[in-house]
Amino acid sequence: MKEVTEIIMATVKINVLSLFDGMSCGQIALDQSGIEVDKYYASEIDKYAIEIAKKNYPNTMHVGDVTKVDGTQLDKIDLLIGGSPCQGFSFAGKQLNFNDPRSALFFEFVRLLKETKPKYFLLENVRMKKEFQDIITEYLGVEPIIINSSLLSAQNRVRFYWTNIPNVTQPIDKGIVINDILEEVPDMSRKGGSLESYFDKHKDQPIFSKDGLCHVGNAEINGNESIKRVYHPDGKAPTLTTMQGGHREPKILCAALRGRQITKGSKEYTQMLEVRDDGKTNTLTTIQKDNVVTVDNKYYRKLSPTECERLQTAPDNYTEGVSNSQRYKMIGNGWTVAIIKHILRGMKNENY
Repeated sequence: MKEVTEIIMATVKINVLSLFDGMSCGQIALDQSGIEVDKYYASEIDKYAIEIAKKNYPNTMHVGDVTKVDGTQLDKIDLLIGGSPCQGFSFAGKQLNFNDPRSALFFEFVRLLKETKPKYFLLENVRMKKEFQDIITEYLGVEPIIINSSLLSAQNRVRFYWTNIPNVTQPIDKGIVINDILEEVPDMSRKGGSLESYFDKHKDQPIFSKDGLCHVGNAEINGNESIKRVYHPDGKAPTLTTMQGGHREPKILCAALRGRQITKGSKEYTQMLEVRDDGKTNTLTTIQKDNVVTVDNKYYRKLSPTECERLQTAPDNYTEGVSNSQRYKMIGNGWTVAIIKHILRGMKNENY
């Protein structure tokens, strides 16, 4: 009897409604979690994101603009997911909050939650002022859990998750850093940056923030301070944004870190920067952090679209097929797949 029950449970399929679906990170997480989906309704208006979702998941049922979706006309929804636009809430934005028409789209999530009455729901959004967090909490009836993607990826990305999926806990830190997600053959075409003072002072001991980032200098480009920052590859990457032009992609220092220095009074090796000035790489090894260099202490490069996919723990080349600018945009707008997969475990444990 037990075997029969397990077989029945294993064949259960759910219907999902994903709002602001983007490149369909929710579908990736469901797929990787082994949760079988019968119908996946996706509300999205960005034509490039829709193109990528169709390429990877051709059976996706696209329903268009969220304001025009009638939840009562859909098949029974088991899971409602969404990450409503965050620009009005973000501390990095102007803090217009619910007066910003983009953030007001949160109420479309509330409307469709009432219309579809799913067993489970999940809403993601950025860190925000407590007063606005409390408004969302009041409407959804659950307190958010705050999770930093850095626990399961190389990206520092703090997000709030409101969900009724049971038993959501903090993930165990995997200790992933930028070096772990770099491609084996880095693009060295982006050069520049006033980094000499960093090397003079911190060759042996990079300084990392509490969030695991290490800002090593600024690139010599126009724009605000945040887009000039170059980061140490042995730390975390900053939060991905939509990165729409103007050198907004994350930038990393091209330098090798190798275990060459023995700590005094210990037999343990500590890593230190090994700076080369001949334009060559170190001998390639299976350790990715050995495979990037600096030239004249001034070179840096932006992360590639594939590396940004890895920051969001999406499959390599998932967004291939559109321009790089569109790839960066949809990746920055996406979810960290590993975090969503972690949250969905509570559904799988309950057999949905």
